[in-house]
Amino acid sequence: MEGPPEASSSRPRTKGVLLRVAYDGTAFHGWAAQKETRTVEATLRGAILAVDAQASSPRGTSRTDAGVHAEGQMAAFDAVLAIPSRAWVLALNQHLPDDMGVRAAREVPLGYQPRFLSKGKRYRYRILLDKVRDPLSRTRAWRIGGELDFSLMRAEAEGLLGTHDFVAFRAAGDERENTTRTLTRVALELSDDGRSLDIVVE
Repeated sequence: MEGPPEASSSRPRTKGVLLRVAYDGTAFHGWAAQKETRTVEATLRGAILAVDAQASSPRGTSRTDAGVHAEGQMAAFDAVLAIPSRAWVLALNQHLPDDMGVRAAREVPLGYQPRFLSKGKRYRYRILLDKVRDPLSRTRAWRIGGELDFSLMRAEAEGLLGTHDFVAFRAAGDERENTTRTLTRVALELSDDGRSLDIVVE
């Protein structure tokens, strides 16, 4: 569901709206809008413009890779319509596909930039500890059939804490100048049944 081109504004935008968005990223090619490609930004933009044809495009906290899921990615836009936050949630969800939903909305100043004003980000990488494949975890986890040394993994995780330059990890088309990030938490969380291991990075 790609959004139409942004309409030219004839009325002043009255307020900013901050959304908390969840989506199953299986069928999305990341956040950033791309021609003839299904993306999170373009799909969300289409829903916003369906409700408020003169609203701005959504500004996300960060880009994501293809196939990445989100429980609470933040995105802001500037609106002409002055409707309550709850009404934004209900209205936008009427125009979103089943694999995306707005979980919450609140008013923020015009031009609010969640990318620069967020306090942090949390990523969760799941490993499925299973010798045979599980179709229900196919898009949610990386399956490893062998044994893992949790003690060694925890020791290595501690070494990741702090500030590092991640220039070697960026995609070929990534043109950002600042590739330095600070990791405040790298934790290993084993499920109660021992079947999955989450690596949580903040």
